[in-house]
Amino acid sequence: MIIAGLGKRYATTVAVDELWLTVPRGSFFGLVGPNGAGKTTALSMAVGLLRPDAGTVRIFGHDVWADPVRAKALVGVLPDGLALPERLTGRELLTYTARLRGLDRATVAARADELLAVLELADAEQTMVIDYSAGMRKKIGLATALLHAPKLLVLDEPFEAVDPVSASTIRTILQRFVAAGGAVVLSSHVMALVEALCDHVAVITRGRVVAAGAVADVRGGQSLEAAFVDLVGGHVGGGEGLSWLAS
Repeated sequence: MIIAGLGKRYATTVAVDELWLTVPRGSFFGLVGPNGAGKTTALSMAVGLLRPDAGTVRIFGHDVWADPVRAKALVGVLPDGLALPERLTGRELLTYTARLRGLDRATVAARADELLAVLELADAEQTMVIDYSAGMRKKIGLATALLHAPKLLVLDEPFEAVDPVSASTIRTILQRFVAAGGAVVLSSHVMALVEALCDHVAVITRGRVVAAGAVADVRGGQSLEAAFVDLVGGHVGGGEGLSWLAS
């Protein structure tokens, strides 16, 4: 995926400011930044969910906005706060999504069986999504992103609200996906997670990339969290005030 000069403005607020980024094929790419840095806006534009004011995005050579059908066929997306059809069961949601993607019924049934089993949702396949927990929603959302066998996964906070056992399963799935030649873009606030999973990382602040490259190069001999604080000009507070808490 190649992002070139991407920009988005809301009235007087610049959400994304000429963002340039290249995600290599076969990479596990982490995207990190403080709250309000523009990560979610940038990813939404990159996958065709939000129209940019400027710039282009190409996925395996296909322009997301000039050739959306070809580009979107190659990408699986798990947005943050994904809205799902809540009156469908887990299996019905997978079937509906796959049919929209043009998959035949036999392929849909086989892939749904595998995904529900691997993501430990088989017991809840006949439960309506409205009754799913936050973690179950995250997992069924990931299942819909994987269903059509994409070449690129773009995941916004995929481990949020997921229990440790399920998180381990998801990590294994994503690592296998990358090992097979796919690419993953993962946005997260958890630096230790990004440092453990990703081989490349980009740090965004105020809508711009301030550092990008191999994780070892970006962190520069310190932890990724320490490098992140230095790069975004953050101040680690909590050491002053609130004296009443100790009373």
